Amino acid sequence: MPLVATGEIVGTAARAGLGAGAFNVIQIEHAQAIVAGAEAAGAPVILQISENAVRYHGALAAIGRATVEVARAARVPVAVHLDHATGPELVREAVDLGFGSVMFDASALDYDGNVAATAGVTADCHAHGVWVEAELGEVGGKDGVHAPGARTDPAEAAAYVAATGVDALAVAVGTSHAMVVKAAVVDLSLVAALRTAVPVPLVLHGSSGVPEADLTRAVEAGLTKVNIATHLNVAYTRAIRDHLTADPDVVDPRRYVAAARDAVAREVTRLLKLVRATH
Repeated sequence: MPLVATGEIVGTAARAGLGAGAFNVIQIEHAQAIVAGAEAAGAPVILQISENAVRYHGALAAIGRATVEVARAARVPVAVHLDHATGPELVREAVDLGFGSVMFDASALDYDGNVAATAGVTADCHAHGVWVEAELGEVGGKDGVHAPGARTDPAEAAAYVAATGVDALAVAVGTSHAMVVKAAVVDLSLVAALRTAVPVPLVLHGSSGVPEADLTRAVEAGLTKVNIATHLNVAYTRAIRDHLTADPDVVDPRRYVAAARDAVAREVTRLLKLVRATH
């Protein structure tokens, strides 16, 4: 199965009223696990590498190329996406490596600055056939669009999409990044209003903190691309901890990392069904 464009996965899901699962890669085992989970579910999937993960590795090239190769070997459609890039240089590198999409995050800027920076990146990406997701930040808010109390205004979101030309929009509807408890309350009425106002697919960040039944409801209300990272890290770490507790003499990392990879694959299969990534 060849590497596919993110826009193909998200666009097909949006037209069908389904969700598109997007999971973050930190190590190559994450990429392998996510693809294995998608294959078991019979669903397409998006592999994401964040700017934080790039910082961890010291550069994008090695983990980026490895992730692209894992995607190319998959038996289901897989796209590779750059998540939360804050500078155009990293965006260009991802495009050169064959990523089909980028999420450019200028939400730390004021509205006018966000629009200007995002429009420039979008024009450059579109010239290379690359799909762009953006984030509309909370004006004057230090925590950005995903602060717990922040919300995206539908009329401003529609104007932002028109001004920037982006292909998808990350919206604030009650979630927050890096939550390890499922206590976020998604504003489903706001999701529906945004879906009506905004002509491009909507993206949910911070999905790890959403109660699982509400993930399905959020997709049914109008969200399409559902980003999940922390939840998989919890599963990955728990599997390693359990393996080392059960076998404290083990020294070969392949044994306990394999357990983590299997645990993540199982979670991806389950989560793809929750977000309705397949019929």
